[in-house]
Amino acid sequence: FAAQRHVLTYMEDAVSQLLENREDISQYGIARFFTEYFNSVRQGTHILFREFSFVQATPHNRASFLRTFWRCFRTVGKNGGKYSSICYYLLTAQEYHCLLQLLCPDFPVELTQKAARIVLMDDAMDCLMSFSDFLFAFQIQFYYSEFLERVAAIYQDLLAGKNPNTVIVPTSSSGQHRQRQPPNDCSPLDGVEASLFYQCLESLCDRSKYSCPPSALVKEMLSSAQRLTFYGFLMALAKDQGINRALGALPDKGDLFLDPAMDQELEKLVAQVSGLSISGATSSSGDAANLPVRNSPRINSPWKPLHHRRKMDAESEGSNEETDSSEN
Repeated sequence: FAAQRHVLTYMEDAVSQLLENREDISQYGIARFFTEYFNSVRQGTHILFREFSFVQATPHNRASFLRTFWRCFRTVGKNGGKYSSICYYLLTAQEYHCLLQLLCPDFPVELTQKAARIVLMDDAMDCLMSFSDFLFAFQIQFYYSEFLERVAAIYQDLLAGKNPNTVIVPTSSSGQHRQRQPPNDCSPLDGVEASLFYQCLESLCDRSKYSCPPSALVKEMLSSAQRLTFYGFLMALAKDQGINRALGALPDKGDLFLDPAMDQELEKLVAQVSGLSISGATSSSGDAANLPVRNSPRINSPWKPLHHRRKMDAESEGSNEETDSSEN
């Protein structure tokens, strides 16, 4: 159980955080620190502003990062108000990467580009994408990154006429491995045979130690296809709601812009801010009405670039010398 839940990973990180911030933690106690740390792990907020090596360290961390990214920026993908479901903002891959870096400063741009390539296929990487298209593609690319790397190698082997699932022929005295060859009319544009591709994926999922999509759902997804390309397979993974539910990080596409708990908190915050601004305006309006109106002089900011401040200091010294000479 400890290995499955990656308990050791979190214990090591908690101790590391404890040693790094021991002066601050000593003020309220070690027991309280561990309680708050593991509460944050349970809630999924422990990945905020952490380094990428920690964000991708466990499946729970990856799911937490996906959920946090969705909750923080779901309104960015929506244009037209709270109840609008028609108009959407479209962003480029670089803009989505900037959003990811707000949560994880060293998030690698390669992962963002791979996710964008699932959506854009052969289009230019500076094309615009909707938030929902990018989010579900990013979920597949980020959560199953090791699996997809191996799938890409299997796909290239099948295109080259190699079968990763070799067959041992018992009658061969030398024990030589023979490979089943695909049809000669196979081309990159046509993709590979779906049934053979699934056999390789099933074998991969059975022996892999990293996260893989459920093989039964993959089989169901590929059952209606004769042939498929690599990016066609990735797009099918991203659009499959069964795989999305099995992963459990994001809601269904129809509920993507709904988060009642977050909306309620935002409404409370807006109400508090509005109340403060209204009360401040009413309390000062009576006094301000009796005062004469006058134009306030413009006050420049005291923060100046270093070279500009040096120039001002030099001028002020010169003016002091002139003042002294005139007084003399």
